[in-house]
Formats: sequence, C-alpha cells, structure tokens
Amino acid sequence: MVQVTFGNNPVTLVGQEVKVGDKAPDFKVLDNARAEKTLAAYAGNKLLISVVPSLDTGVCDQQTRKFNEAASELGEGYKVLTVSVDLPFAQKRWCGNAGVENVETLSDHYAVSFGDAYGVHMKEHRLLARSIFVINEASEVTYAEYVSEGTNHPDYDKALEALKAL
Repeated sequence: MVQVTFGNNPVTLVGQEVKVGDKAPDFKVLDNARAEKTLAAYAGNKLLISVVPSLDTGVCDQQTRKFNEAASELGEGYKVLTVSVDLPFAQKRWCGNAGVENVETLSDHYAVSFGDAYGVHMKEHRLLARSIFVINEASEVTYAEYVSEGTNHPDYDKALEALKAL
C-alpha cells in the first residue's frame, strides 16, 4: 500500500491502492445538487479525477483552478472531476466564488465511498488524500498518482499528458 503523510505526519489510508491497468472501482458520491453519482454516470468518457482534502485550502484551491483551466481546452468526451469530503453546498459556493465552471465537484462526505474504493481515505482525518486518477472510456485506470505529502501539489503536467494521450 502506498504511504503518504499529511502535514508531514504519517496517515493510514483506508482501502486498496488503485494501480494503472486496474478496472476503475465504482463509487457513490453527491453532486452539487445532492444527486447521487456513480462511475457509471461517466461511462464512455475520458476522466481525470482530481482528489483533494478540502477546496477551502490553498493547494486544493490551486489544484482545482488549474484543472478547471485545462478542462476548458478539452473537447467532447472528456470530463474533469474534483472529489473531496466537503459538503455539496460548500462545493457549490466555492465553485461560484472561484468562477470554476469546467470541473464537476463531487462530495464524498456521506459514506467516503470514493475514498475507500480508491484507497485515499485518510482514517485519522476523515479527509481524502491528494491524488489524481485518469480513466479511459473502458473504465480502466491509465494513470494514478498518490501525492506523498498531502500539502504538496500533484504533477499537473503528467496527469494532463496522460489524459490527452487517451
């Protein structure tokens, strides 16, 4: 299992590590209207899933804005999702205040289903570990990055290259 720290302190990740070549695990999250979404809702799309601890922090804010900007340049058949345990109301407010319109924010607050399925649920904090997953139209993982320190940025360029290579 992958090892990560948060604030330079080791954390316990709940769930199994997702690796390149794996079938993307299913999940149940809520969109900003509190409607349930699963992986099946995005079937046939090329996905970049950006996972952040909370949109209300500096690195998470920057990460989501970066992928929002990149998403504006993608064509049909691509979706960029940001998953956190922030409440759907807070995500909707944050997106409105930040002018984020190209990324779909999804809340994993209820059951941490995404966090457990993708091995990013930080047990000690009930937050999600910063990570990136790229999933092709056949729901196969083609890129996975678990950021080793939760306050660091992911490798934006590698993630976007992996998405554009699909």
